[in-house]
Formats: sequence, C-alpha cells, structure tokens
Amino acid sequence: IVETKSTTILDYIRGQRGSLHVAIEESTQAAWLYDLIRPYVANVVVCDPRKIIKQGNKADKIDAQRLAELLRTKALVPIYHDQQSTRSIKELVRSYNALVQDSTRIKNRIKAIFLGRGINCTGDGVYDPQERKQWLAKIEASAAQLRAERLSEELDCVQRLVSQAGIDLVRETRKHPSMKILKTVPGIG
Repeated sequence: IVETKSTTILDYIRGQRGSLHVAIEESTQAAWLYDLIRPYVANVVVCDPRKIIKQGNKADKIDAQRLAELLRTKALVPIYHDQQSTRSIKELVRSYNALVQDSTRIKNRIKAIFLGRGINCTGDGVYDPQERKQWLAKIEASAAQLRAERLSEELDCVQRLVSQAGIDLVRETRKHPSMKILKTVPGIG
C-alpha cells in the first residue's frame, strides 16, 4: 500500500528492479496515475477487472494479486490508452453533462412547486422567461412564488452555461484528428 502522492509513488517505482509492468484499476485517478508512472515503467494497463473478475471477496490485497496474475497472463483488456489527445474533450463532456443534469434538477424543482399546489404545468412553457410572470401569478403563497422565481433565474443562468459548454465541446471536438474520419459519416460534421 502506497500513499496517493506523486513523490511517494515515483520513489516506490524507482526503488523496484527489473522491467516493471503495471496494472491500474479504472478510477477517477487512473489517468493521472497513468501519466505519472508511464515514463518509468515498461507497460501500464488501465483496466476494469470487474469485467473479468466476477466473483470472490473484495479486498485490496486479494484484488492486487488477481490483477497481477491477469497482467502476467496478458488477460487484462486495456480500457485506457495514452489518451492525452482526448482528455480535454472528456473534461468538456463532463462539464456539459453536469450542467445538463443541473438544468434538469432545477426544472424538476420548478415543476414540483406547481404540481405541489395542484397547478397543471405540462410542457416547457413554465420555464420560458417570457411566460414567467403568468406562471408565477398562479402561485398564491408568496414564499413559494419567490422560490419559483429564484429557481427560474437559476435555470436561466445554467441554461446559458449549458449553451456555452456545448459550443466549447463542439469547438474542441473539431480539433481532434478523428473528426476527419467522422466527417465522412452521413449526418456528422
């Protein structure tokens, strides 16, 4: 067990002898760890061992032994290859997805205010800034009306961010070499 700190990890790796082959379980730190140790080892495989190891106890030492055995027998299927070129796209996708989820949560909260008072609010009109005053007037309780108004303002901000995140994502995606291939696919480009 090694502390998750770059200096500690590199000290450990430098202290090993021979040609090192490393297996890393997919996690939030897998890309960082891959980039950190790749220059110091012969091979790094980032994998999802759950696709291979479907049973047994879940414990770090047991998992490490199983992973080492799968690496030794070349039974691990890599899910991460030096993807430096797609890292920015992945970050922008995460940002866009998070903003879309935030937008959906806000919309659900707005509708819950109306539905909780028996006010029918089917469709998207309840979110439309041009129809906002009419919708807010349907709520009799001033505190609930104020809450709906604040949520609507929050939604406006988040929707602007969703739009900008989408633009950023498309712009970055167009820089990627695979776009040349995708442009040949009907409907893409």
